[in-house]
Amino acid sequence: MFSKSRINEPGPKADDKPKAPETQASKPSMDFTPSAPKGKVSASVLSSDLTIVGNLRTTGDIQVEGTVEGDIRAHLLTVGESATIRGEIVADDIVVNGRVIGRVRGLKVRLTATARVEGDIIHKTIAIESGAHFEGSVQRQDDPLAQGRLTAPLQQAQLAPPAAPAAKAPSATKPADGV
Repeated sequence: MFSKSRINEPGPKADDKPKAPETQASKPSMDFTPSAPKGKVSASVLSSDLTIVGNLRTTGDIQVEGTVEGDIRAHLLTVGESATIRGEIVADDIVVNGRVIGRVRGLKVRLTATARVEGDIIHKTIAIESGAHFEGSVQRQDDPLAQGRLTAPLQQAQLAPPAAPAAKAPSATKPADGV
């Protein structure tokens, strides 16, 4: 019924292999210690005493506890109870516990009971808890993140007023009188 496998048998270890003489270039560094496994990276936290003026962009997660005056783009954005954001926030998942003044665009948007949002929300799914304060409009879209993905020169070209047609230059030759 059971058979003896080679897994349990003693054999040569990886350390028992004959080693070539090490040179300075091939010598492994012994002072490297691996940190956490390369699984889930923890969120970047902006503490409550921090004020940032400017835009933030990451493909990771951000937890804001302080003040940000600018736009934020992230994968998961958590707005802490003590946080204030003045600008547009765009993320796959957005959890608002604090104050946001500006547009909110996300696939999943959640306003908790302590949330204070002044601006429009564009979402795929939304949850608003009892007690949340919200002033603005709510619009559902299948892909709320697609809006605003244009490149800057293309956006400027689309926002620029259409060029007026060029005036027709007068002809250099006069028509013949028929004389």
